[in-house]
Amino acid sequence: MSESYQTRECDVLVVGAGGAGLRAAIAAAEAGCSTLVVSKSLLGKAHTVMAEGGIAAGLANLDTPDSWEVHFADTMLGGQLINNWRMVDLYSREVIDRVYELERWGGLFDRTDDGLIMQRAFGAHSWKRLCHVGDRTGLELIRTLQDKMVHTAGTDVLMECTLTRLLTHGDRVCGAFGYLRNTGELIVIRAGAVVMASGGWGRMFRYTSNSWEGTGDGAAMAFEAGAELQDMEFVQFHPTGMIWPPGARGILVTEAVRGEGGILRNSEGERFMERYDPVKKDLSSRDVVARSIYKEVVAGRGSPHGGAFLDIASRRSAADIRKRLPSMCDQFEALAGVDISKEPMEIGPTIHYTMGGIRVDAETAASTVPGLYAAGEAAAGLHGANRLGGNSLGDILVFGRRAGEAAASSAKGLGARPAVSKKQLADAGAAVLLPLAHDLGEKAENSYVIHRALQEAMQDDAGIGRSEESLNRALTAIGELTERSKRMRVGGGRVLNPGWHTCRDVLSMLTVSEAIVRCAIARRESRGSQWRFDFPDKDAHLGQINLVARKRGGAMKVEERANEPMPDDVVTRLARSRFFDPATLPLRYAGKVPAPSPEGH
Repeated sequence: MSESYQTRECDVLVVGAGGAGLRAAIAAAEAGCSTLVVSKSLLGKAHTVMAEGGIAAGLANLDTPDSWEVHFADTMLGGQLINNWRMVDLYSREVIDRVYELERWGGLFDRTDDGLIMQRAFGAHSWKRLCHVGDRTGLELIRTLQDKMVHTAGTDVLMECTLTRLLTHGDRVCGAFGYLRNTGELIVIRAGAVVMASGGWGRMFRYTSNSWEGTGDGAAMAFEAGAELQDMEFVQFHPTGMIWPPGARGILVTEAVRGEGGILRNSEGERFMERYDPVKKDLSSRDVVARSIYKEVVAGRGSPHGGAFLDIASRRSAADIRKRLPSMCDQFEALAGVDISKEPMEIGPTIHYTMGGIRVDAETAASTVPGLYAAGEAAAGLHGANRLGGNSLGDILVFGRRAGEAAASSAKGLGARPAVSKKQLADAGAAVLLPLAHDLGEKAENSYVIHRALQEAMQDDAGIGRSEESLNRALTAIGELTERSKRMRVGGGRVLNPGWHTCRDVLSMLTVSEAIVRCAIARRESRGSQWRFDFPDKDAHLGQINLVARKRGGAMKVEERANEPMPDDVVTRLARSRFFDPATLPLRYAGKVPAPSPEGH
């Protein structure tokens, strides 16, 4: 490779500095490994801060009938039973310890009068379960983990670095290639193992709560290295994002507003969730609430700017609202000129989270490629077809730790780090620098134009409601944009060149978008966040499989994977959820669960 590049080495490379990445780095370092955390942005700015409502854990501090078993049941039922049951089992058990661990490390939580960690209600959870710090829980989690990591020997951080390719030796991942965003200097990182904790993706949609970093780089790199991507069709629309003014559209309005008693109303003042879910009402699961708002708008009962009204002002005192929801008060006052303690918020569904990601082993978070691990939103399996609010922050703590420990064990068992071929480096460098080659003239494509066209295709044809026709239209558009992306060119040099950065982002988003659409086409049913107008019901066969996208012969192929059946004793836990309905069970579980008794519910 003629181009010069910086070289770094470590035992464990952690891609991403959000909650999952920080927790993985702490675990790997405590296991005795040198650990490098690479952040596309700055330390402390991860998308984790957008998880404002709390950490779901069955502490039973307020509602004594709660337990990890009920949390397990709620999570499985929320995921429409295509979750990896073993991941849910581990999560619901271990998240309790992870919450107390965070507290020992200095994390602050709101308190009950008895001094216990306060818990609030959230959608589709049986009991008050979310441990919180006002509506700034994600920020507190990041601050706590960041402080713990920088005081843990063996850790280092490289900020404002974009990784573009995983390096391999044979079939094993042995590092990564990328560049420093400020200078354009190319960098090679050799590692014994890699933890992908790069978060999710949402920037390929027009309206999203995701920050600019959420372009799916981690999933795209893992896919190119041979990993399987699972459940990609399941993209969560958070039901409550800001929709006015236009510049604020998509900014998250935490579910904590409804957890604290807020209700949804249409333009006629009707509390419409009483019609769509008479039991859980405004605290129904996110997929149900998002679709309900969509239906109200289509029926002509939407708010002036195409959403609904979220009212907390009539439910709590102004002082209580400002105490419990300080971020929301500040957000609406600054961006919309709305005092939420006196008037309702105008909200609508926005892309917020992806249930899909890199297919991993439940115990170790290992991907299907040796040396590569994944945790947090970059990994699939825990949430199934729909994530319950509050399960994301617990997810990153539980599986960030497991991924870091497993990666450290793998790296320590290697001996010498594998060598990286010169051809790999040359190919990676040429691909990164291609958009800077001024050789196409008028045939050159603008990365921003392609990004905008991708957002239009995904929002309009692969959004909250889908059909075979719309999805095929989106797939055609993705194919055309992929061809155009080969001709992306940008002026200027490598130093502080956002157009060049966007070229790389576009390639990642195109790969992830293709996986989303191909899996959505293959799942010909409506389940969780996947809403097919042409297949409105659940399919018995599809309820027992996960879809995976993998690279075969240079092309993306979608294959079925039967999900592992739950053991009989695990199936019986489902009856412990207040929302259990035996009629929703797949046929393979028929007769294995007694109908729940009303006692204790």
